[in-house]
Amino acid sequence: MAGRLPLFQPLRLPHRALRAADSADRARSAGALRPRRRTGPGGGAMKPRALLEIRDLDVTYRSRSLLGFAGRSFHAVKKASLTVEAGETLGLVGESGSGKSSIANTLLGLVPASGGSIRFGDVELAAMKTRYTPDVRAQIQAVFQDPYSSLNPSMTVEDIVTEPLRVHTAMTKAERRARAIELLELVSLSAEHLERHPHQFSGGQRQRIAIASALALQPRLIVLDEPVSALDVSTQNQIINLLHERRDELGIAYLLIAHDLALVHHISDRIAVMYLGHIVEEGPSDRVYKAPAHPYTKALLDAVPLLDPQAQRRRRAARRLAPAPETPRVSASGCPYRNR
Repeated sequence: MAGRLPLFQPLRLPHRALRAADSADRARSAGALRPRRRTGPGGGAMKPRALLEIRDLDVTYRSRSLLGFAGRSFHAVKKASLTVEAGETLGLVGESGSGKSSIANTLLGLVPASGGSIRFGDVELAAMKTRYTPDVRAQIQAVFQDPYSSLNPSMTVEDIVTEPLRVHTAMTKAERRARAIELLELVSLSAEHLERHPHQFSGGQRQRIAIASALALQPRLIVLDEPVSALDVSTQNQIINLLHERRDELGIAYLLIAHDLALVHHISDRIAVMYLGHIVEEGPSDRVYKAPAHPYTKALLDAVPLLDPQAQRRRRAARRLAPAPETPRVSASGCPYRNR
């Protein structure tokens, strides 16, 4: 049996464990995922390409009638543009139905893009009409909202954590088990949990298991889709601190999706705000949180509870006196928030 893999080092497999049939393809694909050195007109070095670049992304859902005829179309994302640098956390916030999860699902290849571009390294993901290549899938992982439904109840913790290694590598079972123990220790669990099933854990522990599985292949980007919204407040803090520590230690980039602007500000380097499928504001985390420029961002901040009970009561009294906002309506042009 080969020695234990170093905890914070790139995954290195013994030569006997590599699949000879696809080694050349994986090498070419891995090279495409690394940002290349860019040169300007005079031959000087330019800023490296961002790890993830989303440009003018459109996502449209189409319904069908009972007879199979084409029904209505719903435009969930409209001309959205985002960038995520290596090792950076971009927070994507907005109310339910604003299009946040649609961007995440499109990035993960679960929903096709209707238009626009998604570049990961030097690979154009939006143009892939079939499943992503194995190397792309290994480099982009996800942690979903509900820790109770995102884990297979029939699988043990060892099976869940080592599944990415089983699919994407040819490591032996003993090597995968050793790696699983390292990953569990990384999320403050231990080897004694390997043989247990998800129903034997609390919500916070289940989310730790999901994070360990996402870290198994040492990806470059993890999509965090509301990773703590189903947890109690104390557990939320533990998971957020865990994610923050792993990012700093492993250099992973996060796309953090949430509706709580205060929470996103705590962990993110930059924040993008979505409303009705549009990116209405984007900037450094402190600037967006402390000096928001868009009225919708200000409205999100006003929804954050205040620690001062008297100030909170004054805010509620002012809201009762204010006129009720109109129902959001989609506009063909201009700012989508102007109808509120």
